Amino acid sequence: MSYTVAVRALCEFSAKVGDLDLRFTPSPTAQEGIAGHRRVVARRAAGYEAEVALEGEYQGLRVRGRADGYDPAGNRLEEIKTHRGDLARQPDNHRQLHWAQAKVYGWLLCQARQLSDIEVALVYLDIDSDSQTVISERYSAADLQQFFHTQCQRFLAWARAQEQRLAERDRGLQALAFPYPALRHGQRQLAETLYKAVSTGRCLMAQASTGIGKTLGTLFPLLKAVVPQQLDKLYFLTAKTPGRALALDALRQLTRDGTQPALRTLELIARDKACEYPENACHGESCPLAKGFYDRLPAAREAAAAVPLLDRAALREVALAHQVCPYYLGQEMARWVDLLVADYNYYFDAHALLFGLAQANQWRTAVLVDEAHNLVERGRQMYSASLDQGQLQALRQAKPMGLGSALDRLNRQWNALYKAQVAPYQAGEQLPEAFLRALAQCIGLIQERMNQAPAEVEPKVLEFFYQALQFSRIAELFDEHFLFDISQRNAPRGRRLATLCLRNVVPARLLGPRMSAARSVTLFSATLNPRHYYSDLLGMPADTAWLEVAAPFRAEQLEVRIVSEVSTRYQQRQASLAPIVELIAAQYARQPGNYLAFFSSFEYLEQVARLLAERHPGLPQWRQAPGMDEAGREAFLARFVADGQGIGFAVLGGAFGEGVDLPGTRLIGAFVATLGLPQVNPVNEQFKQRLGRQFGAGFDYAYLYPGVRKVIQAAGRVIRGDQDRGVLLLIDERFAEPRVRQMFPSWWRYA
Repeated sequence: MSYTVAVRALCEFSAKVGDLDLRFTPSPTAQEGIAGHRRVVARRAAGYEAEVALEGEYQGLRVRGRADGYDPAGNRLEEIKTHRGDLARQPDNHRQLHWAQAKVYGWLLCQARQLSDIEVALVYLDIDSDSQTVISERYSAADLQQFFHTQCQRFLAWARAQEQRLAERDRGLQALAFPYPALRHGQRQLAETLYKAVSTGRCLMAQASTGIGKTLGTLFPLLKAVVPQQLDKLYFLTAKTPGRALALDALRQLTRDGTQPALRTLELIARDKACEYPENACHGESCPLAKGFYDRLPAAREAAAAVPLLDRAALREVALAHQVCPYYLGQEMARWVDLLVADYNYYFDAHALLFGLAQANQWRTAVLVDEAHNLVERGRQMYSASLDQGQLQALRQAKPMGLGSALDRLNRQWNALYKAQVAPYQAGEQLPEAFLRALAQCIGLIQERMNQAPAEVEPKVLEFFYQALQFSRIAELFDEHFLFDISQRNAPRGRRLATLCLRNVVPARLLGPRMSAARSVTLFSATLNPRHYYSDLLGMPADTAWLEVAAPFRAEQLEVRIVSEVSTRYQQRQASLAPIVELIAAQYARQPGNYLAFFSSFEYLEQVARLLAERHPGLPQWRQAPGMDEAGREAFLARFVADGQGIGFAVLGGAFGEGVDLPGTRLIGAFVATLGLPQVNPVNEQFKQRLGRQFGAGFDYAYLYPGVRKVIQAAGRVIRGDQDRGVLLLIDERFAEPRVRQMFPSWWRYA
């Protein structure tokens, strides 16, 4: 046997008991933890050793990791943990886990340096007060060896089963065949290029249109690369739920003949969607699935490991059968599966589970990013934060105990920020330090209350606390790639209120390290042009490969007409209504069928739809509504039946502008009555300035590229397969401009 496990993973498997308990929170961020470790190490005497690499073996099980620190002069090994709040409230099973890790490292060090005994210490650093609590004990090497053997014995049966499964998995992957007689032309090109990128340890950006089978064309070569590249984990990341469903469906196609039963796949979903008791808190006194969670986890883990594809339904079934929380069973199984299908934030967010696990366990990973054009905006959202003064006012009126003066002080600092402000919107490049100090004081006081009496903290206080904490954490990342702005609005009784925002403009510095940490990251989408725009904003490594896959469609499948006599600019909007209505009616009369009509806003959409109903009452139509729920969206799409007739009105860039599949006669054409440019407003103008300063093309980066991308995505709804035929009307004078047309797919021909 030659199975390798990280010290932390070993102890989390063998030493966790009792309840799931999230009350000793919020824990410091990864960045705060790293900074805290450095502060502790910096205070140690000369000769102190940090990050000591250690490994040992037990019956073929190889255990490795890095001890936080060792003082040779005092013969003391330290396990450093950062925390917030009163240590006395730390759950026993948390402390027990920390001791387990420290003692395992203690034995590995004794073994490596031939020590007969050693002092083992837990060093807890409160990152808010910067004070240290040290709990230490001296152990003989023999006692630590015995402890190490006990942990290994608990893990050994699982490790042997894992090793056997991985050997079986590897044989299956080497024999894995493509599920169809042949790969399509573009699909083969994509698969071969991706395989080469993973083999050479490079990232890849691949632009490939719908219709070539991108999901299968990326998953298949990545699975084939697992054995030769010794990959530990594969991540398939998506922007939306339908993307996860497509990935899982592709996987079922690859394994449908039962030749690959040993591959383990897990779908990760958000906590609020997985929670069985959303009204309960995550601890044993509140939630029945948290009570004794770690005592029931081994049996649940065993049962989950026997299910090859743990999608949301399968995971929930196993969890409830063993009375454990589905969400946290999923978090546990993330360690023991091969392929994880999840949202972007599971890898790219500041507190991302999958990135954290990969770093802690030194996994060799490969990442697929589906519909990667979405990652720019999603990356910005992950690293942005806002605070609304109205929420603070409501909190002040509620007069929470012990917080009154701190909230008043914060409010005064808030008011001072915009007292001299002449316009409703103001942007700056400096952080408001006095405001942030007042905010930190509020966070500290609420944290104290949570430590002393967590059950007594009002929901409003908690909500404000977590938003304030996010704001202060983003403030720590603030640099020239961010924007700080203040938006004012009038409130009752002549008062003014302000919303404060920290907006990430360029996420490259934060996403780039995630790209570089993996063996390979492949971004794929139908719209990754212009290449430099995505490369610049996402922080792609300099040696990232590029592939543009020729579309599988023929020019004659899509009739593209540019209607340049009509302007959809805001000033000409009223004048455009009647011509657009007549264009839609004339095309429908020429070729009845189902069409989508895209507009820049709900207001514009409603104006055209109403006029069409007045002038052509016999023409069936249905409209997207603001804030449409899932049932409403499904009902909208259900109107697009084969050989149906009518016009579906939708907003460009909304729910129906991408990720919607209406093949054959379910959709025979689209009208796009807007260039799709983001609205000109103070925020977007600030983005234009910042992007222009950094990349020299502010308008293109802030407006043109995002707008044209939405147009191409919407147009991509029309032709979905080899036999589809359709028409696309691009309605606006600017569509005729050469710099706009050169961004369109090369296979389009204009009527």
